[in-house]
Amino acid sequence: MPGLLQGALLVGLRAHLGSHSWRRLGSRGVSRLCGGAMRLVQFQTKDLTAEPRIGLEEKDGGDVVDLNAFDPSLPRTMRSFLEGGEAALAVAKRAQGSGQHLLPRSQVTLLAPITNPDKVICVGMNYVDHCLEQNVKIPTEPIIFSKFSSSIVGPYDEILHPAESNEVDWEAELAFVIGKKGKHIQESDAMDHVAGFTVAHDVSARDWQMKRNGKQWLLGKTFDTFCPLGPALVTKDAISDPHNLGIRCRVNGELVQNSNTKQMIFKTEALVAWVSQFVTLYPGDIFLTGTPPGVGVFRKPPVFLKKGDEVECEIDELGTIRNKVV
Repeated sequence: MPGLLQGALLVGLRAHLGSHSWRRLGSRGVSRLCGGAMRLVQFQTKDLTAEPRIGLEEKDGGDVVDLNAFDPSLPRTMRSFLEGGEAALAVAKRAQGSGQHLLPRSQVTLLAPITNPDKVICVGMNYVDHCLEQNVKIPTEPIIFSKFSSSIVGPYDEILHPAESNEVDWEAELAFVIGKKGKHIQESDAMDHVAGFTVAHDVSARDWQMKRNGKQWLLGKTFDTFCPLGPALVTKDAISDPHNLGIRCRVNGELVQNSNTKQMIFKTEALVAWVSQFVTLYPGDIFLTGTPPGVGVFRKPPVFLKKGDEVECEIDELGTIRNKVV
């Protein structure tokens, strides 16, 4: 019977399938700049007294170029930087090649690459293998929900286990960030509106998602600290193919999710086109694109996170985020 069900599901899927110098250059959209493969970060220096700054990772885990030191007129938040469009990215590219203002990684604390988006848009049941895990039909339209931006924390920050939940679960996800404003965007134009990709952890309180609040997902998804992001916003020209990347999650070193983004039902272009029918997308908006199988709630018996656990979410070419539950 499981084989017949899986076959039917796959058949269904196939059937479905001004004063600032940098601003004078113009601002026509962050995603049109060519040859700008970069790992953009938000960071603080280790003493944590300084304001957040924006920078570039030399490589995953490498030293950081301080963009605000290179050009003090640049904004200090990634959202404002993305709003600067092509002109801001051009400055970042010059900084990348300058060899100047390089901070040793040991002096830097990474923040989430985006901390104040207008929207955090999430997609449910968007992996074929995750649908098979639940024995549910392949969706024919994207299932959209949201998190509040107050749930966002950095790539190595702690996850607060809420006293209100006994069923906190893990979900490793590919996220992408909008780089250019748009409404009613066509799939053929969608990637022009995407700045890049990052790793997300869609922490989920299953009791509040599945049993409480009228089974509306929002409250179970949006407790404080339930959206770790990072380590960097990797521009799309730095990625071989965002829809063919290994994606993994480990809890206390044990591999619990192991899949590939090619299992995504609705790819980046389709999600941008679908959501932009309903709302205007702005630079800095974040999309969490769904999780593969292996979550705790569907294990037999179910397994949930507890205080002291450490969760690692990893995606090829993007990096790893590591968060302890406290």
